[in-house]
Amino acid sequence: MNNFLKQIGMPAVVCLTLGLAPFFPEPHVLGKIRWVAGGAVGMQPMDWFDLLLHGSPWLWLLYSVGRFFGQSNSDKQ
Repeated sequence: MNNFLKQIGMPAVVCLTLGLAPFFPEPHVLGKIRWVAGGAVGMQPMDWFDLLLHGSPWLWLLYSVGRFFGQSNSDKQ
């Protein structure tokens, strides 16, 4: 469990802060994802860049979790 927190802790903290900011009225990244899912009508290059910046912590978290669970048991200890 301690090794899990070492590998996943920082990406999780970054996701909960930068990945969700601003928090109200809804997390910014969710609004951008809804916009893209709705056809991305009217999105400017700045909106795509914003989606990249708010989405990159989540990609880092997915990579870290995949890397942790992809290791063999002897590597985890």
